Amino acid sequence: MTDTPETPVKPAAPAPRPMGRFARAMDSDVGYAFRRSPVAIISSTVTVIMVLAAIFAPLIAPHDPFNPATLNLLNGLTPPGVPSAFTGDTFILGTDDQGRDIFSTILYGLRISLFVGFAAVTFALVLGVTLGLIAAYVGGWTETIIMRIADIQLTFPSILVAMLIFGIAKGITPIEYRDQVAIAVLILAIGLSDWVQFARVVRGATLVEKNKEYVQAARLIGRSSFVIMGRHILPNVLSPVLVIATISLALAIIAEATLSFLGVGAPPTQPSLGTLIRIGQTFLFSGNWWILVFPAATLLILALSVNLLGDWLRDALNPRLR
Repeated sequence: MTDTPETPVKPAAPAPRPMGRFARAMDSDVGYAFRRSPVAIISSTVTVIMVLAAIFAPLIAPHDPFNPATLNLLNGLTPPGVPSAFTGDTFILGTDDQGRDIFSTILYGLRISLFVGFAAVTFALVLGVTLGLIAAYVGGWTETIIMRIADIQLTFPSILVAMLIFGIAKGITPIEYRDQVAIAVLILAIGLSDWVQFARVVRGATLVEKNKEYVQAARLIGRSSFVIMGRHILPNVLSPVLVIATISLALAIIAEATLSFLGVGAPPTQPSLGTLIRIGQTFLFSGNWWILVFPAATLLILALSVNLLGDWLRDALNPRLR
């Protein structure tokens, strides 16, 4: 009898390593759509670069434009890349009439614009989502009152509502504290003018979700209304809210720049991009174009990149377009 050769046993394949959160996100449908969209990649990259530049402005800016000890009036109105006729200093984007480096003022102004935009959108999101959930879930007179207020506010342009709120809040603030609370008042004004769209979208989505089986099951086991709204309904209505928040960020930044350009926004001691544009337009026809053009171009690129990112996110999260 001949011995049959034994079949070699193959070693077991190693267990797949668990994927991290970022890897799982990039492997999802949204991540796949992001990798295949050059517009999304470019706009998100530009947005991240600008946000990081604003956060680390004190480390990146070559000068502190709001420290009088570092300013030299002899460097005033120096063109971009041209040595100053008096000190020989060279500035990448030139200087304004007070000798402030335009590049440094843009970085610091970008901080104010982004902070106001993010804070105003966050305030509008929290207020709008809360009122939209309550209106749809409670119903009755509560829904009627909330939505009629929203309908009335929609009849007015949001910038006029923001100017009205800003004017009232600034009027009741003592003169010595106006500059100190100007940024907070600006956030409040823009946020109160933008909450309506969040409330309407969340109300419509909640009206659909509250009649589904999982909500009825939560009621049967005795969950309170606040728990049902917060833990069950809210996570299922956040997708459109995220899209609206991204688009609203660009609109909030533009609204802040508009208010500051009109002189009712950020104070001169804390200038935003809108304030820099307002200051620069007074020097445009005297040949000092760089004081206006560079802050305006920064605002344009920032708003455009956030808008394009929001448009892509809206398409990526819409199952009908897949």
